[in-house]
Amino acid sequence: MKAILYICHGSRVKKGQQAALAFIEKTMETKAAPIQEACFLELAEPSIADGVARCIARGATEIIAIPFLLLRAGHANVDIPTELQEVMMNYPDIPVYYGDPIGVDERMVDVLIERLHETTEVIPKDASILLIGRGSSDPATKEDFAKIKRIFQEKTKLQNVHVGYLAACEPFYENELERLLEHQPKNLYILPYLLFTGILMKSIERTLKKTKTTTAIHLCPELGYDPVIHAILNERADEATERKRGLYVPHHA
Repeated sequence: MKAILYICHGSRVKKGQQAALAFIEKTMETKAAPIQEACFLELAEPSIADGVARCIARGATEIIAIPFLLLRAGHANVDIPTELQEVMMNYPDIPVYYGDPIGVDERMVDVLIERLHETTEVIPKDASILLIGRGSSDPATKEDFAKIKRIFQEKTKLQNVHVGYLAACEPFYENELERLLEHQPKNLYILPYLLFTGILMKSIERTLKKTKTTTAIHLCPELGYDPVIHAILNERADEATERKRGLYVPHHA
C-alpha cells in the first residue's frame, strides 16, 4: 500500500508548526494516497523517524517522501535524504521514492501577487517591492529566486522589484531595505516568500518596527494556505510515484 510522507522544515514558533500541519491536513483531504502522514525535519514533532514508523504501522509497503519546502537547497538535497536514509536502514524491505520540493512554479508567483493585493488593492506603478527569501548557501537558491523575480515582474509589470535574503546569501534583506529607503520611495512593499509565520517572519516584523522613514512600508502576509499549493504537492507526489527515484545523498567534498 502506498504512503505519502510530507516532510516539513519545522519551526520554533508553535503557530508556524500548527500552520504547516493544518496545511498538510487539507492536502490529505484530496486523497492522494491511502496512507498520508506529516512530519518535521527539525525543531518540531513528529520527527522523520516517527513519520516513517506511522506509515509502516498503517500498512505502507512503499513510501513517497515529499519535502514540503519552497525551493531545492541544502535541506531538500542533503539533510532530508540523509535523515531518511538513516531511518530506512531499520526497514530494508520498504522502498522510499523521493520527490521534489515545490520549486519555481508560475502558480506560486500568482499566490505571491495575491498576497501583495491583499495589502493594497491597487499597487502604484512607481512602488518599490522587496521580495524576501529564506536564503541558502546553495547557488541554486539565488538562481531560482532570480526566476521568481522575473516571472513576478512579467506578471505585474512593476519595474522596481528587488530581492533580499534572511540568511546564508547576499544581499541581506536589512541591507537591501536600507538601500531602497535611501531613495525615499513613496511606497515600499515587503513581500516574504515564506510558507508560514515563524522566526523569520518575526525577524522581518522586528526590523520594520525599528525602521525610521517617511516611506509608507507595507508588510504583506506570508504565502500561507492556498489550494494551488496543495495541487502542486499532489503533482510532486504523482511525479515521484512514476519516476520511482530512490534516495540519493550528494557527498560534498
